[in-house]
Amino acid sequence: MLNWKIGLHACVLRMIGQSISKECSTSGVTRLYHVWLLYNVMSSVKTALGASAEYPDLRKHNNCMASHLTPAIYAKLVDKTTPNGYSLDQAIQTGVDNPGHPFIKTVGMVAGDEESYEVFADLLDPVIKERHNGYDPQIMTHPTDLDSSKLTSGNFDERYVLSSRVRTGRSIRGLSLPPACTRAERREVERVVVDALAGLKGDLAGTYYSLTHMTDQEQQQLIDDHFLFDKPVSPLLTCSGMARDWPDARGIWHNNTKTFLIWINEEDHTRVISMEKGGNMKRVFDRFCTGLKEVERLIQEKGWEFMWNERLGYILTCPSNLGTGLRAGVHVNLPKLSKDPRFAKILDNLRLQKRGTGGVDTAAVGSTFDISNLDRLGQSEVQLVQTVVDGVNYLIDCEKKLEKGQDIKIPPPFKK
Repeated sequence: MLNWKIGLHACVLRMIGQSISKECSTSGVTRLYHVWLLYNVMSSVKTALGASAEYPDLRKHNNCMASHLTPAIYAKLVDKTTPNGYSLDQAIQTGVDNPGHPFIKTVGMVAGDEESYEVFADLLDPVIKERHNGYDPQIMTHPTDLDSSKLTSGNFDERYVLSSRVRTGRSIRGLSLPPACTRAERREVERVVVDALAGLKGDLAGTYYSLTHMTDQEQQQLIDDHFLFDKPVSPLLTCSGMARDWPDARGIWHNNTKTFLIWINEEDHTRVISMEKGGNMKRVFDRFCTGLKEVERLIQEKGWEFMWNERLGYILTCPSNLGTGLRAGVHVNLPKLSKDPRFAKILDNLRLQKRGTGGVDTAAVGSTFDISNLDRLGQSEVQLVQTVVDGVNYLIDCEKKLEKGQDIKIPPPFKK
């Protein structure tokens, strides 16, 4: 019965296609009718095949999406779209195309807009719960705290820590996120943010540089200095549509000392970054909190606001960045500890993660790693930065003990 229906649909498709070709000189109304008819027949073919025929092959996949997507959930969600037209298949495509990652278990899906987190909650909620250490968005609420005076012991031993950074993302409510935005929406994000940033004063005052108007040499120098993002080449990003129309409406704003930066239209609408050489995480976090609050105030003055709700905190493209969206990281040199077989377990128990200094898809250079917080959601900004401060100090203490030939211990699992 199914094969008979598909065969009939195929015949009808051929007939409509031939009809459109023959009547290309007829009225626009006739052509529009044929296009409408073609669309509806194609939709009925998909219906005849059924959700089971569309279900992706995830048998060799190792990401959060693949762990939680079932044929039943897929059948329930596959025909749903957000008000902006974003579908489940678009949301999971990056996880379908990229079975796993060599260093971390990735999320495997992205949001195309704020509404994605509601429309596809049957899949996203369990994905979020796994990625965020048991945080249940159905029953829990997310705290926010940008009072940097609460941070303690925020200065690292600079014989080991080379640089310190805190970053987050923010999304403009009412505009689609990078995987799904139109060119017009992307340009509107750029306009709104650049207009707002013109109001920053004092140590935060700076300039916007559009990628479209940069020379290749200027762009590469900023990338080499870890100030600027490059064109996305990671399959995790390209498969979700984030590199479309590159470099249209992308750019970087930074203050005059390049210690406070904002990326526009990379993975998120904005990435807000405070960074500097050395180990003074306290100063970096002070600047981060002051600058971020000022940016939000200026955005609101222009009549816009950031995407946020009590369940998920600040809304960003990747579910891994929900909540605070905060990643506090240091480049730290650990030649002895990094060779110790206990290193991975120590990081896990401290709720820290490591990656190469060039980004998520890079390996470590020698014994220098980018160490940062693993969690984003369910804890405040102050709590997460404190976790990094305490954890990195523990790693440095282990390194010093190993230098002296002393034994080290795996710390007990981190408790909130």
